[in-house]
Amino acid sequence: MKFLSRIDRYIIFKFLGTYFFSIALILSIAVVFDLNEKIDNFVEHNAPIDAIIFDYYLNFVPYFANLFSALFVFIAVIFFTSKLAENSEIIAMFSCGMSLKRLMRPYMISAAVIGILSYGLSSYIIPRGSVVRLEFSEKYYKKKKVDHARNIQMAVEPNVIAYIERYEDYNKTGYRFSLDKFEDKKLVSHLTARSITYDTIGGAQYKWKLKEYMIRNLEGQREVITSGKSMDTIIAMEPADFLIMKNQQETMTSPELKAYIAKQKARGLANIKEFEIEYHKRIAMAFAAFILTTIGLTLSCKKTKGGMGLNLGVGLGLSFSYILFQTVSSTFAVNGNTPPMVAVWIPNILYTIIAVYLYIKAPK
Repeated sequence: MKFLSRIDRYIIFKFLGTYFFSIALILSIAVVFDLNEKIDNFVEHNAPIDAIIFDYYLNFVPYFANLFSALFVFIAVIFFTSKLAENSEIIAMFSCGMSLKRLMRPYMISAAVIGILSYGLSSYIIPRGSVVRLEFSEKYYKKKKVDHARNIQMAVEPNVIAYIERYEDYNKTGYRFSLDKFEDKKLVSHLTARSITYDTIGGAQYKWKLKEYMIRNLEGQREVITSGKSMDTIIAMEPADFLIMKNQQETMTSPELKAYIAKQKARGLANIKEFEIEYHKRIAMAFAAFILTTIGLTLSCKKTKGGMGLNLGVGLGLSFSYILFQTVSSTFAVNGNTPPMVAVWIPNILYTIIAVYLYIKAPK
């Protein structure tokens, strides 16, 4: 017996065809509206046409397609399944002995294709494109890069804490710098400097130049003080560690996000919730394809007198509520005490319960 019958291939073709067609339709409208909004800025900043097409919109399309993938899944499933029900095709399948469980096989295969595609795009391809897209926006549309930071405190090594009162990126210089070293929870060294400048010459990493520094080494009851005008040193930090650009998490692949989160946690930095949310959201959104497909199928597999209008309305309402709920729960994680992983998976858990309930109630 073949794993995929002719009916399976027919449903998969309909599902994926409707899914990609709805994406193309919605994105073509989105591109027109986005271009209409930003064309004045492009003209004002003399943005080249090839840069607009290849650097911005070529990366704009996959980003927004993946962002609203949940909506497209719902629309695709409900639209073509309602059509099958309206044409009595699903009734014919059931009358031939096919169960709802068996009918779900091609739907789940299609959902797996969409889930894998969504995860691959969001984890590896879109982040690379987002770097180019955000650089284009920075140059020709709206400045987003952060060029200063205040009250920076981080662990640069185990038991070594650095502090910078103010950092300006235009000259790579921080002001009122201190570096404290502890042993057995006791302060053994305290370094202060009027300024600290990141040295990019030569390509050496973590190279800094101190100006007007003083070092106090505490040796038991003795205190040894060393001071000077200037000193080159190696400190395990760099400007990218504390100059966090808005939406910077979107420019990192999933392995880079995981390494960045681990590194910042080890340094005691607290501004990484958005990075954790982005990491877990990519996985959750891939699994959402299965949940939303199940809901869409169970809602629309029954033939109704009113046609597909009611099914589309309910489906759109559920899909928009899913996207809204995901945004709200992520906000709770950023501004509250909800763990990022829990906040990201709450919508999936809730809609899994809805999917199970609808599956139980659906005609078998």
